Amino acid sequence: MNEQKPIQIFSDLNEKFGINVIKSPVKLIILEMLRDRDMEFDEIVSNVGKSKSTVSVHLKSLRETGIISYRVNPADNRKKIFYLNSKFIGSVNITEPKKIEETQSDYLIKHIVDEEAQFSTLLFHTLKAMLIQEGINIDPILQSTGNQIGKSLFYKLYDDDLEVFMNNLANFWENKGLGRLTFEIGQTIKVTTYDCFECELLPKTGKPACFLDTGIFEGLFTLFFNLPVRVIETQCYTMGDQKCMFEIEPQSIKTY
Repeated sequence: MNEQKPIQIFSDLNEKFGINVIKSPVKLIILEMLRDRDMEFDEIVSNVGKSKSTVSVHLKSLRETGIISYRVNPADNRKKIFYLNSKFIGSVNITEPKKIEETQSDYLIKHIVDEEAQFSTLLFHTLKAMLIQEGINIDPILQSTGNQIGKSLFYKLYDDDLEVFMNNLANFWENKGLGRLTFEIGQTIKVTTYDCFECELLPKTGKPACFLDTGIFEGLFTLFFNLPVRVIETQCYTMGDQKCMFEIEPQSIKTY
């Protein structure tokens, strides 16, 4: 039996339809593909593995709810290119196991309360651990939140010298009890955090978990370079590492 895909939640960018919850396995496959890139109809059919009529029905339904839209291919006006017309908010995996250790009182007292961590750390850790326990993934929202925080912090930390700017960020990180931050400047900027406030005590899931941090770096460096940036977390405490590492690379602006 195929593993059930997590239910996905989207918000309408035009604020016309509000929140859409997607459960259909075929629609979930289509939306996962369109979250990566725009695709033509025939390409979607090929990847979904269903008949053209089936895919067409699902695409029509997704268009009517405002989740996706399409544009005509400028090279061939007989073909349509489909794309996401909504914002991915998160997902709910109802098959996730219950009662993880990181939500229990003994764990919280031992690792947070007795070590006199900031109470805000206790709140954030407990919230995120409970969401993991219940199979609720709000990573896209956390990243968007971090992006806004990063942009708000930018002018407080800014210096036109990248190394000074990075030192300002490292000092801010440590002074606010967010962990210890180091960096390496090259073709890509590598940022490493130790004692990460966001994920250090979370369960080992084998996947990166620092989406708030990712968003903060995304917001900061988008403004610094005045270009979109790609931020990828390559190491994380939840992946079994003893640190979190982020690679930050400015991206050229796409033109169509």
